[in-house]
Amino acid sequence: MDTLQKGWFTEFSPDDLEVINNAASGDSKQLKSDGVEMGGAWPGQAFSLQVDEVLFHEKSKYQDVLVFKSRTYGNVLVLDGIIQCTERDEAAYQEMLAHLPMFAHPNPKRVLIIGGGDGGILREVLKHPSVEHVTMCEIDEMVIDVSKKWLPKMAAEFGNPKLNLFIGDGFEFLKAHKNEFDVVITDSSDPVGPAESLFGKSYYQLLSDALRDGGILSSQGECPWLDGNLIHTMNVFCKEIFANVKYAIGSVPTYTSGTMGYFVCSQERDVTTPARTLTSEEVQKWGLRFYNSSLHSAAFVLPTFVQQALEGKQSS
Repeated sequence: MDTLQKGWFTEFSPDDLEVINNAASGDSKQLKSDGVEMGGAWPGQAFSLQVDEVLFHEKSKYQDVLVFKSRTYGNVLVLDGIIQCTERDEAAYQEMLAHLPMFAHPNPKRVLIIGGGDGGILREVLKHPSVEHVTMCEIDEMVIDVSKKWLPKMAAEFGNPKLNLFIGDGFEFLKAHKNEFDVVITDSSDPVGPAESLFGKSYYQLLSDALRDGGILSSQGECPWLDGNLIHTMNVFCKEIFANVKYAIGSVPTYTSGTMGYFVCSQERDVTTPARTLTSEEVQKWGLRFYNSSLHSAAFVLPTFVQQALEGKQSS
């Protein structure tokens, strides 16, 4: 089934779409951590947006890349049939994933971004005056190119002189970079296909090795409503590596179920309390639409079902 039909884009769970297309059983499209299957992404449900115009649609070396203008959410970036960001609600995800670790650190100077080819995390990181150098590792250059053209507000900082852009595998990059960064942020797609290696214990060990003393990392932590097995597995191995492992949640309407989770980890710091705070005037000056200093701590206050998911005690 074509995900673009009769003026609508429909986002199916990758395993369901494989079955719908009679391509296979769906087993090859399961979420994975260190090769262990963690179930379908969002089996049995789908999400649709009305399409005004298809702006770009090609296959890169790694994935299917689609950009379309939607009726109500602005331009939308889709990779392998899964929505990555929309102009209307991207700030909710970008600001939380970036500012939770950045504000938990008192003086972040060197930052590493794994993924983030749309440029949104880079934009947010560079709002911090203390930042002197940002390295970004993005495996798919086409994502950067289309974002510059069709998502210019997100991709606005790709020309910043503080940026060192590395086109390649972030996993491999980390092997050669130890004890270099104050903050490391993983902005990856779901663990199906190119991003699968970014959801395993060996990857998080490399993240830990890349951090300086007092460093902090954040990673997108999938959806607690849907991915309980995965976030429990990640929570367990993160606690084997880091002294402080916390999980935060926020709302992103165009992500499946509308809820997004974030792992924030450190060996030394309490990541739940911002080391630096913003006044209301500064929030406006920075152009923030979602994150603020009060929300920082509140995001780590979890509903019971999320606590249960992290502990592997999911309720029915």
